[in-house]
Amino acid sequence: MSEIFKNIPVIPYEGPKSKNPLAFKYYDADRIVAGKKMGEHLPFAMAWWHNLGAAGTDMFGRDTADKSFGAEKGTMEHAKAKVDAGFEFMQKLGIKYFCFHDVDLVPEADDIKETNRRLDEISDYILEKMKGTDIKCLWGTANMFSNPRFMNGAGSSNSADVFCFAAAQAKKAIDLTVKLGGRGYVFWGGREGYETLLNTDVKFEQENIATLMRLAVDYGRSIGFTGDFYIEPKPKEPMKHQYDFDAATAIGFLRQYGLDKDFKMNIESNHATLAGHTFQHDLRISAINGMLGSIDANQGDMLLGWDTDEFPFNVYDATMCMYEVLKAGGLTGGFNFDAKNRRPSYTMEDMFHAFILGMDTFALGLLKAAELIEDGRVDQFVEERYASYKTGIGAKIRSGETTLEELAAYADELGAPELPGSGRQEYLESVVNSVMFG
Repeated sequence: MSEIFKNIPVIPYEGPKSKNPLAFKYYDADRIVAGKKMGEHLPFAMAWWHNLGAAGTDMFGRDTADKSFGAEKGTMEHAKAKVDAGFEFMQKLGIKYFCFHDVDLVPEADDIKETNRRLDEISDYILEKMKGTDIKCLWGTANMFSNPRFMNGAGSSNSADVFCFAAAQAKKAIDLTVKLGGRGYVFWGGREGYETLLNTDVKFEQENIATLMRLAVDYGRSIGFTGDFYIEPKPKEPMKHQYDFDAATAIGFLRQYGLDKDFKMNIESNHATLAGHTFQHDLRISAINGMLGSIDANQGDMLLGWDTDEFPFNVYDATMCMYEVLKAGGLTGGFNFDAKNRRPSYTMEDMFHAFILGMDTFALGLLKAAELIEDGRVDQFVEERYASYKTGIGAKIRSGETTLEELAAYADELGAPELPGSGRQEYLESVVNSVMFG
């Protein structure tokens, strides 16, 4: 097989002072940070759909990038060319994982039996490419939002036939994930929502979504899948309102329908900000509920109200992300670059620049998060802020050894409490700055 990314070398680590655009400045896979190699903290994954498929199309214009990789698009030859390109790309960057949707891998046929035959063929080809490498599958999923049949959702569809088709796609995608050794399986409810309540039975639709997920779990476990299932929250787009609005909403849904033992969250930065949260917020909510599973490592443009899927460059966000990940003890999944080059960045070299940017951003975020934790001032402040609950009436509140009557009597005797201690937000932000730039 001829080299696809000609004139692109294996990307080396050269350190922060390097001016080489095809070198890492912060990502050093073997560097020990907080007791583990950086590469273990940051299991990066390539998104098949964006990196090998997205060619710069937007609602106002056609492709700007050539992602044919020397083959005719819409053919199995092109599907195999994408595999060849993907593995060369990952090996040159030192990326150990990939993620996929079913229809990222092969062109979808009119008949699902033919689509499945193509998926069998391409997954055999991927398995052959995996041999002799340390590249693995992070997670798989089914695209149940692009085809017109899913205009009203998949699990939430008003059509029982469409529901059955979604179940068939999920079954095959789980088969592929297991075949390729995937660590997780993702549900992103791209159209699991509604445009207007005038034509929507919300309870009915949510029950059906839960049914589809429960059937998927049962099937996955029956064929030996031991990994996590994930929900990837998103508040809107393409639907006006999506049922998996944010981490808290998705966790509540899972608990309501008894799915919380099998599912964790796959948190995307851009989705969190679309929900009106910070990236750190949805990570924290997931972590404190024991459901922080995997991360889509991208960022959005705060001046735009849609999902821009940009490669991350905001080191503050990456630092606070890694702060949450380190505090949670790491991920069961990894860091998938669900990100795409900007439309004018259309060359093959631009693909590498984007991943170098993203990997360096999170590597620097990891270094700074570890320093912030080691510094200890933030943790110490938070510990002291709640000190009143360590003794006396506060300790009784925390242990559940009090009554409302006792608390009311305590308040009567107190008369009026003093103001609570200062939150010192500005001081804490200066601590973060001193760690970031000190």
